[in-house]
Order: sequence, then structure tokens, then C-alpha cells
Amino acid sequence: MSDRSSYLPGPAAGAEVRKNEGPWTLVMVRELPHAPAKVWEALIDPAQLREWAPFDADGSLGTAGATVNLTTVGAPTVHVTPTRVKRADAPKVLEYNWGGFDMRWELQAIPGGTRLTLWANIDRRFISMGAAGWHICLDVLDRWLSGAPLGRIVGPEAMKFDWPRLNTEYARQFGVEAPSWQPKDAPS
Repeated sequence: MSDRSSYLPGPAAGAEVRKNEGPWTLVMVRELPHAPAKVWEALIDPAQLREWAPFDADGSLGTAGATVNLTTVGAPTVHVTPTRVKRADAPKVLEYNWGGFDMRWELQAIPGGTRLTLWANIDRRFISMGAAGWHICLDVLDRWLSGAPLGRIVGPEAMKFDWPRLNTEYARQFGVEAPSWQPKDAPS
């Protein structure tokens, strides 16, 4: 594993919000220097998800119609959510519903890698928090795929890696008030 102490997320970037009537949709775009097939495997394989995602999966997300239990990691309360994979068109589109919110991953081959787009429905009160969390997860995903793993950084652990700054920056970009979240065991 790489030295985590040197990791610091860059500025809030590559995200926008679609303001719907119900949950808002966070759209995050990242260009990764990895082939779509390699990125796809990291999105569906339980062993790889344990390296970067904010949840554990008890099975592969790579089969449409499959039901997989997703268990939150680092959340104040652990939630296990039976999740049905709606669409799994390797290595282009993955759709599922996690905890009542739709998730869509789109992978587009570009010169030198993949443009990864995440579409995630998030309660509007927590949209900047979601963006900050996914920002860090996608950084960790890129490092994992590059062979320089940092290990998963979610929940209170993310506070040590400038999550509060990202939350504030995304809130400013989205024109919302940044919710404060200070878990019991976070540094003050």
C-alpha cells in the first residue's frame, strides 16, 4: 500500500448537480488512464470494491437482474441494502439502486483511458457531502488501478483527508449550504 500520509485530494472539480423535484442527481466525471475493461472490473468485483468504494458487496454487480447485498462502510450506522442490478452492459454501463437511490456508471473509451461518469441520486440536503465522498473514492479508485493503492478512505477516515474542505467547495459550486457532519470519532 502507498503512503497515505501524502494523499491530499485536489480541488472540487468535475461535478455538477441536476436539480430534480425529489432527490437531486450528482454527476461526476473523471478521466482515468486505464482501459474501460479494467475500470469495469473495479466497479463490479467485490474484492476490488473493498479497495475503494463506500460499501462492501457480497457478490458481483456485473449481471443484470442479480441481487447483491451492499453494506455501508464507515457510516455511523451500518446499513445492509439488497440491491438489484438493473443494467450491466460490460464495459459501458452499470445501473443499480443503492439504499433507495439510483446509481449509474458510464464508461467511455477515450485516447489513453476511460471517461468515467457517475450519476447518483442523492438527497438534496447531502449533495455536497456525497460529492466530497465520491471525489475521494474516485481518487482512491484511480490509485488502486494504477498499482499504488491507498486503501479505502470513507466515513470518519475521510475527515483526515480534507473531506470538510471538499464538502464546502462542492456546496459553493452547487449553490447550497454545506451541511456540517462531525462524527463522534473524527478529529476536531
